[in-house]
Amino acid sequence: MEFDIIALSSEDIKALSAVQMKMLRTAQQKKNALKRTAEKEYATFKNIVMTNGMLESTLPEAKRAELNEEVEYQSALLADNLIYNMSLNAPDPDEGKDDGGDESAGYIVDYTLPYTDRYVAVRNYYLSIADRNERMALYSADDTARKYLGAYYSTLYDVLYAYSK
Repeated sequence: MEFDIIALSSEDIKALSAVQMKMLRTAQQKKNALKRTAEKEYATFKNIVMTNGMLESTLPEAKRAELNEEVEYQSALLADNLIYNMSLNAPDPDEGKDDGGDESAGYIVDYTLPYTDRYVAVRNYYLSIADRNERMALYSADDTARKYLGAYYSTLYDVLYAYSK
């Protein structure tokens, strides 16, 4: 995947933690989706203009400019949020690795998210594990999820257990 949401060298990308890399990939995918949606919208608009007999109209160029401006604005917001969230999840060189293993979690650990979004991210990760015994064993041993979800941990345990039957 090519990353152009923010300027990073290949060395910078290699130095990212697993969580930061997931954030980068997610932001890049959102930017790519914005571009794709804008292109589809432009193509639809252009077809409408052409079928209405306005071949010499400047409306398609105006619409393209409007869509490009919106994509740039939304991309800038994504980039700003990405930089902020990556800075929050930057590895602290003085910190030990006994904090619950945030780096090894299979889901993004972003404490800026509301608990409902955290719950959904962790739930989706664990439901992607097909073997119910493995899923429950991994979830039971996940101290990161215990800290990350707080009171929602036991609720999610019950949900995962119900899917195990």
